[in-house]
Amino acid sequence: MAAKTSPTGSEQTQETWSFDILVAPGFVLLEVASLVDVLRLANRVCAAPPFRYAYRSLRGGSVASSSDATVSTECVPSQPKADYLFVIGNSDPDQPDLSLGRIVSDYTYRGAQVFLLAEAASRYIDEQGTADLATHWENAFFLRERGAGFEAKLSIATEQGGVVTCAGMGATADIALAVIGRHISGPAKMTVADIMLHENIRDFSSMQPFSGAKTTATGDAKLDQCIKLMQANIEDPMPIHQIVKDLHLSNRSLERKFKSFFGTTPNSFYREMRLAKANNLLLNTTMSVREIGLACGFTNGFSSVYKSVFGITPFVMRREKRQASQR
Repeated sequence: MAAKTSPTGSEQTQETWSFDILVAPGFVLLEVASLVDVLRLANRVCAAPPFRYAYRSLRGGSVASSSDATVSTECVPSQPKADYLFVIGNSDPDQPDLSLGRIVSDYTYRGAQVFLLAEAASRYIDEQGTADLATHWENAFFLRERGAGFEAKLSIATEQGGVVTCAGMGATADIALAVIGRHISGPAKMTVADIMLHENIRDFSSMQPFSGAKTTATGDAKLDQCIKLMQANIEDPMPIHQIVKDLHLSNRSLERKFKSFFGTTPNSFYREMRLAKANNLLLNTTMSVREIGLACGFTNGFSSVYKSVFGITPFVMRREKRQASQR
């Protein structure tokens, strides 16, 4: 694999992370779309596309969803090389194609992390006979009716080493955003969420919505408010001292929050957020580079700042993307 690039574009290694998406007959189209669109949009907003994916099934060929849309798949490889495996559930936990103990082991043995969604999760929980794993609340009730001697968790996901069991459905986007957030910057991840009109990114421990639990983007109300202020003031950035004043926080307290959740400073996060928007405008609009810089709060020096993060000037980036799309 190629050298991996840090989220801010500094000289480290650059690598493409690969996802295998395993579907069974009658799979839930919402779950596939929620995952794939997060990966696709992340590739769009990042300087170099960091993710690739392949559709898999046990026998290969076309597989139909519960809504009759089909995807073309390849067989699950005997020696998988993907970094992640997502198994998409369907409406039948008894579907034979969801009995995947050996395949799960094949992937985890080679260092991949496996995400089992909804019915795939409940089938795994049922076969493993273990608690402390999550599935969709309907499937949790299904397990209880079958006399399972344990209660499945009702958080949106539970992680145990190489296996993550998930509620699926609309929470799939949250899971996908959490995964890409391991490999791209916080602002880039939030740009993807913004494009999807996904207001609050839930973490794995968030309770499924039927519980009435209140969700936040970060789990910290003050941090949420700070990010909203930043998002609302891209063109004319607010000074950090004004933000902390409005939030009734100290500079030190805000810095601790950003360091804990994002591993960076408020100023660096704000700059990356503006650059993420600038990169999206650069690659997906006909606005001039100067107009983009001004729209994202860079009154001067935009090209230099952009190059320091993405490694090339915005002019070169736009030209290379256009040339690639014409091939």
